[in-house]
Amino acid sequence: MLSAMEASEGGEEGEILRYEETEDDNVSPTDLSELLKEGTKESHDRAENTQFVKDFLKGRIKKKLFKLATVALYFTYSALEEEMDRNKDNPVFAPLYFPVELHRREALVKDLKYFYGEDWKEKIQCSEATEHYVDRIHHVGQHEPELLVAHAYTRYMGDLSGGQVLKKVAQRALKLPSTEEGIQFYVFDNISNAQQFKQLYRARMNALDLDKNTKEKIVEEANRAFKFNMKVFDELDEIGKTLTEEAEDRGLPVHDGKGDLRKCPYYADKLGKAGPGCPYHAAAALAKQPLMQLILAACVALAAGAAAWYVM
Repeated sequence: MLSAMEASEGGEEGEILRYEETEDDNVSPTDLSELLKEGTKESHDRAENTQFVKDFLKGRIKKKLFKLATVALYFTYSALEEEMDRNKDNPVFAPLYFPVELHRREALVKDLKYFYGEDWKEKIQCSEATEHYVDRIHHVGQHEPELLVAHAYTRYMGDLSGGQVLKKVAQRALKLPSTEEGIQFYVFDNISNAQQFKQLYRARMNALDLDKNTKEKIVEEANRAFKFNMKVFDELDEIGKTLTEEAEDRGLPVHDGKGDLRKCPYYADKLGKAGPGCPYHAAAALAKQPLMQLILAACVALAAGAAAWYVM
């Protein structure tokens, strides 16, 4: 969802979202790409200020939540690319059909296999917010295919821009492999120059034979797409509030005996099962026993005597 918005690194607060503002002398204010950029700025501003987006861009993302976001992307792109395939010969969309370069479904399948295993299909389900988004995409593709342009442009152009920053954020925050497992969604192997491809895509889009009314409807649909994305963000944010930090994601830290015992990874109640006690606290409790203190004192005395003999 996130990469529907472009981003650039900078500032103490992490990555800052913005629309790309590359100048093109051949662009007219009435071109669809310009109308979309200007007509969705307010939606973009609201979306970038959702809590989920702000946390993600600062690297505050739990792996389980990232996995759920990947699931949402899978269902979204499956619907989008199904409708794009349906309309690949429709003149209102055909010039924007780049399945080899852009389609993301297969990349998302790789990511889901990485996160969930070979039986990933049995472990995922479409969330309520994502289902509403998917339903709208199917409606557009089957009944108003000219509006499919809004969804394709919003998604893929963002994936090629801000999505590349998000890839780095996720890889760093979640400690994902440098071989890019888990973030194949952001990898476009068949596009050698993202900037040139985006220029081509915008040129194709601006060349579509669309009247003023249709262009306005496409801008309206793009704003609707932002709203669907924001609903998904808010849904993920609510889920994130219920998640505790997973031991499998952060590893088991060595407890130093300070602070709240309940935060110790060996604390039985936290693990939800009986198990071996924390080695630190077990040793500390044993050291408090009188007999053990006597033994320790004797050992220290012997060690001190040995050291004194050695230096002599």
